[in-house]
Amino acid sequence: MNQRRPINESLLALFALGVLLFNPPLLLLFSVDATLFGFPALYIYIFASWALLVVLVSRIVNRRGRSPGMRTRVGRARDG
Repeated sequence: MNQRRPINESLLALFALGVLLFNPPLLLLFSVDATLFGFPALYIYIFASWALLVVLVSRIVNRRGRSPGMRTRVGRARDG
């Protein structure tokens, strides 16, 4: 039997990851004078962490929010 964690538990784990990623002691590690493509390391870290969280939330919600028989209306032409 395939046991899946409920969506609430997965989203709660992502919230905890977000709290950890944006915790001030961890942010201080990237508060250095180093740059990448002219951007400070802290800005790149914050943007990459945010983007990672958005992608993970999107994957969890899209994968677990649909039932196997559910159809989407994307791409259908409207009548009338």
